[in-house]
Amino acid sequence: MRRKWFSRPWGVVAIGVAVVAVGVAVFLITGSRPSGPRPLTPDEANRLAITRFLNYQAAGRAVTITVPTASGGLVITGSVDFRAHVGYGVVRGTGRDTSSDGLIQWSATAVSVNPMVETPMAAPATPPDSGWRRRPLSTSGSALDSALLITLSLAGDRPENAELLPQNGATWIGRERVGDLEVDVMAGPAARARPGTAGNVRYWVDADGTMRRVHADVASEPRPVVIDFDARPYVPVQPVPGMR
Repeated sequence: MRRKWFSRPWGVVAIGVAVVAVGVAVFLITGSRPSGPRPLTPDEANRLAITRFLNYQAAGRAVTITVPTASGGLVITGSVDFRAHVGYGVVRGTGRDTSSDGLIQWSATAVSVNPMVETPMAAPATPPDSGWRRRPLSTSGSALDSALLITLSLAGDRPENAELLPQNGATWIGRERVGDLEVDVMAGPAARARPGTAGNVRYWVDADGTMRRVHADVASEPRPVVIDFDARPYVPVQPVPGMR
């Protein structure tokens, strides 16, 4: 029998959800598989309750973050350190926007970018000593900054309260495949003190409770931010000059 986890209400995710839109996007699951939304089963609630804690236990994970923008979008490929709350990787524009190509590192308060004409396929393990431009991270009005902050929020130092998640609006949406795995898609609960936000963040969670993908609505874009947790090995994040 799967162990039940009980702890504080859904906490750190509220930091990320605070920067997303209040409107709930409608997520459609196609095909013949059973689809929701419906209430979580006890097993599903337990897995959703531990999914952020498992990220924290892992210390860090490789990620691909897809950020929609009016000019085409951005894709960040790299790693996030959930203990130090810092991420680092390569950023590339899609569509017609390639002006942001280069390296990027971010914390909960600042973003550092290093523009490059020839952007490497993967970020160097040791960041360059020069060429960085640092700015404050914006908590509103920027799909990129919202995506970066939400990514950092996807870990917690203890499990959530599995009994409170359904009470606060978490639901099961359906099942999908991520790579070779079949996973459950679950809508997250409402952010604390923010009614109407249930479902703004959706989680793809496997049978062990491991987070495989996240969709998050952002106020500045009609399409969600997509955060994929890759099979690539996690590369520990080294801070760029001035980040810490």
